[in-house]
Amino acid sequence: MKDPVRTRHRPAVLPLVFTGVLLVGVVVLGLTVGAADLPARGVVLALLDRLPFVDLDDGLSPVQYSVLMDLRLPRVLAAVTVGGLLAMAGAGYQGVFRNPLADPYLLGAASGAGLGATLVIVYADGESAAGVPVVPLAAFVGAMGGVLLAYVLGATASRSSGTANLVLAGVAVAQFLSAAQTYVQSANTDELRRIYSWIFGRLSGIGWSELRMILPYALVSVFVMLAHGRLLDVMSVGDEEAAGLGVRAGRVRLVVLIAASLATASAVAISGLIGFVGIVVPHIVRRFVGGSYRRVLPMSLLCGAAFLVLTDIVARTLTAPGELPIGVVTAFVGAPFFVFVLRGTRGVDV
Repeated sequence: MKDPVRTRHRPAVLPLVFTGVLLVGVVVLGLTVGAADLPARGVVLALLDRLPFVDLDDGLSPVQYSVLMDLRLPRVLAAVTVGGLLAMAGAGYQGVFRNPLADPYLLGAASGAGLGATLVIVYADGESAAGVPVVPLAAFVGAMGGVLLAYVLGATASRSSGTANLVLAGVAVAQFLSAAQTYVQSANTDELRRIYSWIFGRLSGIGWSELRMILPYALVSVFVMLAHGRLLDVMSVGDEEAAGLGVRAGRVRLVVLIAASLATASAVAISGLIGFVGIVVPHIVRRFVGGSYRRVLPMSLLCGAAFLVLTDIVARTLTAPGELPIGVVTAFVGAPFFVFVLRGTRGVDV
């Protein structure tokens, strides 16, 4: 006779294992494809050689090894980090607002990050301060500031309309910060090229220092959201029913919003604005694993990472030796899919 516990958990484990293996394969592909093609065997051996007590001959030339470790690897890890964070943040927002159209940039994170980055690009004297890149740092602070302002404005309104006040406050804050950014841009047209390259999203030029800067925030946000998957499932039946089950919906909503906003700010800080990942990936994941957030959140993390690595491969090979902004590629994929999701969610209220 089959063990009912093991049978019940098997569907949740198998997709995670399969997606994890897929992600590893996509990462290896991302490390080998580019202007300087690297042998897959050499790449794998070089990565294994970095492990403690492992000594392998990867066969890579010094130039190939430098390309792998200094350029290709941080870029692919940035794609993994940004894609996973944006997809998980999107799933978190959608769980809080109970709306599949909720986006990681919903509460003013994108506009706040854009204004912060624009101010630094225009007015900062250098690229770094005390060894920390100033543009990602300013974008991170701006994103968190925009979300905080939206939350404060939404919380001061009447509670009778639920999360709608928070969404409306986010829209108002986003419009105001975007207007401020446009004013700064129009007064400093000589820096428009650098500003637009950041706004359209990019993974090129991301180094180990940027990854180290956001790593603590990324880990905290991922841990918190994964820990609240069961509570989001309970909240999906409604706040009153959740309260009857002993779940404090307002507290859970606040914690998840903070964690999702922290993940969004971390991603935006190093990559700029990359749209549609937080809508497309969680929606696809639900089609395969159902609506339970105990499954949707970790699967969105893995699938978002794989999706952005594949998107980055397309961005740097489609017009080689040139390179498309990765935000343009995700928009080409995500915009039609967004229309599909919109048509399938008629009548859904925030």
